Amino acid sequence: MQIKHLLIKPQSVKKLLLVSFLLTALLPMLIVTVLAFYQARMVLREEITRDMQTRATAALSEIDNMMFERLQNVVSWSRLEIMHEVAIGDVDKRLSNFLSELQVSYRGVYQALYVVNNENIVIASSKPSEIGKPARTEEIWMQMQFANHPVLLAKLTQQRLPIASDIMDVNLQKIGTLWVLFDWQYIESILNNTGNQGSAAALMDGSIDRDEVLAETQDWKKITAAHDISVRSIANNLATPPIFNWHIVITQYRSVVMAPVHRMGYIFIFLLIVTAFLATVLAAPLARSITKPLARLTDYANRFMRSSQGVLPPADGPAEVRALSSAFGKMIEDLALSKENLTRAAKLAVAGEMAAAMSHEIRTPLGILRSSAQVLAREKNLSAEGLEVAAFITTETERLNKLVSTLVDSARPRQPEFAMHDMVDLLEHAVAMLRMQANKKDISLELAIQDIDATTAGKLFVECDGEQMTQVILNLLLNAIQVLPAGGKVVVSLSEIAEHVIISVADNGGGVSDAQKAQIFDPFFTQRPGGIGLGLAVSKQIVTAHFGSLTVEKSTLADTGADFIVRLPKRQLH
Repeated sequence: MQIKHLLIKPQSVKKLLLVSFLLTALLPMLIVTVLAFYQARMVLREEITRDMQTRATAALSEIDNMMFERLQNVVSWSRLEIMHEVAIGDVDKRLSNFLSELQVSYRGVYQALYVVNNENIVIASSKPSEIGKPARTEEIWMQMQFANHPVLLAKLTQQRLPIASDIMDVNLQKIGTLWVLFDWQYIESILNNTGNQGSAAALMDGSIDRDEVLAETQDWKKITAAHDISVRSIANNLATPPIFNWHIVITQYRSVVMAPVHRMGYIFIFLLIVTAFLATVLAAPLARSITKPLARLTDYANRFMRSSQGVLPPADGPAEVRALSSAFGKMIEDLALSKENLTRAAKLAVAGEMAAAMSHEIRTPLGILRSSAQVLAREKNLSAEGLEVAAFITTETERLNKLVSTLVDSARPRQPEFAMHDMVDLLEHAVAMLRMQANKKDISLELAIQDIDATTAGKLFVECDGEQMTQVILNLLLNAIQVLPAGGKVVVSLSEIAEHVIISVADNGGGVSDAQKAQIFDPFFTQRPGGIGLGLAVSKQIVTAHFGSLTVEKSTLADTGADFIVRLPKRQLH
């Protein structure tokens, strides 16, 4: 009963739509759905990120423990009494046998163990073939104190980490050095155990200004390049600070992380579609109360266009529809006035065409005036005021002659004389002609040649009328220079796409609005004070005669600039 009352009593469109959506609960459903989806998405992402961080921290702890054991091994071994065999050159090979047993007992953790004397000669080794040879010179990575004993780590090379500890005699004098080559693949195996589907891990050295990758899993570079979700390990809260200043980073594809969220989103979208369908069904009776008066108004508009007669339908329906009917009646009154204005505009257009047709009659007196002014200026006894007046006459006759030429070109454009021309030379010539004028206004004028086949030696030939195409480029450049303020920028670019060449004249000025785009190429339309509005119209005619197109788009130099684009076929269809 209440809905029927709403349909009978005129209501505003806003109230009708509000009632419709409240009946179907679309808006509450939408809000609840969005909030639920957003909250679930945040919780799930935080949970996944926390899991990745836990795995990274656990892996870092395992690596620290392994390295602690390795350092502990090398320091404790260097203090053993058997190490003093280095002082007598390990003549009975007891030390070499001991190192070999250590390598075997640790099952490949160490690639090799050897002892060198102070002359850097290998005295004992788990590899007998190395005994008696000079030890390899290792590049130092870091030095530290471990268990009150100096330990040296060399640069990581060929999947091995050299670790060294000095051997001291009873007088605490250095008699040699114990080197162990730790197999770095054990570190990589720990990283591999941290990953799951779509993830990768890396051990980073933070002791330098920029993180350096010490170890990584297979897809680390690929996933990192995709800029997906990454987490960094957290330092363990231990009583003693960590030995190494490194950390682990785990990265994972966003699509894998967010897959459950996407599935949940699809369910929410389905629910919204069902809700929207129910809202549409319930809102249909309300919509009809709006569309009926609008349909009657549309029918009246169609009949008026055919006969310019008819009675305006009664204003009923919602308040906005009644206001629309009243506005439509006012529009009909304004239309009659617009017809009168259109008639005057047509007469002005005819007058313009007549002026163009009569322009050749003006050239003769203009020529006489200019010649007379030039002869008068050469008179010796002519006063300064006379010279100034003669200069004024010469300047103004030149300006009028250019105006007459423009009128003639717009009324009767010359047919192009096609020939092969190098567009690179043509553009360079046009830019050079206007370089000084641009410099006077402090405007940057640049030429960019791009996307041209290298086999053409930097040339791009097009079948066109060179004089007319030069006129088009000059018109576009002059328009840009004249409308730009000081400090502006104009870029002329040339490129080729398939069998067409593209000439672009882009600036960073005020640009062209959508309303202006519809008429910017019309004769006598101008945005510049003092302009006559024929340059773009003539350019459009020339480009069309070349079977091309001239359009204006948004500039790539600035958000508000304009970009005039000329598209020409390389060979014409004539």
